[in-house]
Amino acid sequence: MCGRFALTLPADVMARLFAAQPANDLPPVPRFNICPTELVHAVTSAQEIRRLGAMRWGFVPHWYKSSSDGPLLINARAETIAEKPAFAAAARARRCLIPADGFYEWTKDADSARLPWYIRRRDTEPMVMAGIWQDWGNDDARITTCAIVTAAASADIAAIHHRMPLILDPADWPLWLGEAGHGAATLMRPGPPDRLEAWRVDPAVNSNRAQGEGLRAPITP
Repeated sequence: MCGRFALTLPADVMARLFAAQPANDLPPVPRFNICPTELVHAVTSAQEIRRLGAMRWGFVPHWYKSSSDGPLLINARAETIAEKPAFAAAARARRCLIPADGFYEWTKDADSARLPWYIRRRDTEPMVMAGIWQDWGNDDARITTCAIVTAAASADIAAIHHRMPLILDPADWPLWLGEAGHGAATLMRPGPPDRLEAWRVDPAVNSNRAQGEGLRAPITP
């Protein structure tokens, strides 16, 4: 799964990376502890124009009477996304890219204490996660919400957690965004091995209020 992540890329760098038009209300960066219900950066494509905008992390199905009317849907499993009523329509027609530097995951020690890990690409390139999005609410209170698509963990981090974000390479972006026609389902598979690296970080990140670059600094277990 993915429940926290970090992003430090400036907005202009992201706009160039994705060849996207940036919105004026993007969340500030750097951010070292992005949590569910916060605004995240997301890239969409329509009529051959890519846009970099802000979305609330926590997908809200159209039938929710309030944004907290049901479970907080921050992740969507690749294996079942096309079958789930909450996600099926978005999986077909409303897909997005969610950039990150890396994400956090947790293991537990013998006393069940939560031990955080930071996970990133070995090549240190931006980690671009597959997402889906949904507008919710009426015209006076409309919000755009999203979820991160997850797949089975690759071998290099499976000992930490059995799930991970679906990470897309630049060559995959047009297909995921719908620019290259149909076939996005072929991208929903575990990533290759030896692509990611992970290290233990300070338990300070366990608090959703914690911030600062030190949150992802390696510590000695």
